[in-house]
Amino acid sequence: MPHDLYQLMHEALDEAEKGFSEGEVPIGAVLATLDGEIVAKAHNQPVALSDPSAHAEILAMRKAGLSFHNYRLTRTILVVTIEPCLMCMGAALNARIAQLVFGAADPKAGAAGSVYNLAADERLNHKIEVVPSILEEKCRALIQDFFRVRRGKTNSR
Repeated sequence: MPHDLYQLMHEALDEAEKGFSEGEVPIGAVLATLDGEIVAKAHNQPVALSDPSAHAEILAMRKAGLSFHNYRLTRTILVVTIEPCLMCMGAALNARIAQLVFGAADPKAGAAGSVYNLAADERLNHKIEVVPSILEEKCRALIQDFFRVRRGKTNSR
């Protein structure tokens, strides 16, 4: 591959850390070209924006769409710290994302293989190549730390 998925995931983790410090569920996303050029970065902001759709993936795709002047984000890679939910996978499919890379699986709501597998659903007219488990432990640890802090089981970061 002409790009470094680990470097892109580190960028997504940096975004997730921003979300953590803002009190948002720490999920970060990076959208890059197939050559690895970063087009957009975002982290979860539903609380700050009072917007239930303000997930990291959605915000990154919105920024990229504005950058490309197109809602089709073909030939791009979406890198996310946690497996996307149904809403985010639906948006990625509609945007025609070529590849999805995620860190930790979401066994409760993941839509890229854990609970649902929209990326490979034969009934849909677009498929997304999925690359799971990139920096999985770091991604999982960050979100677990957030919920431990939220539940008062440890000191804040």
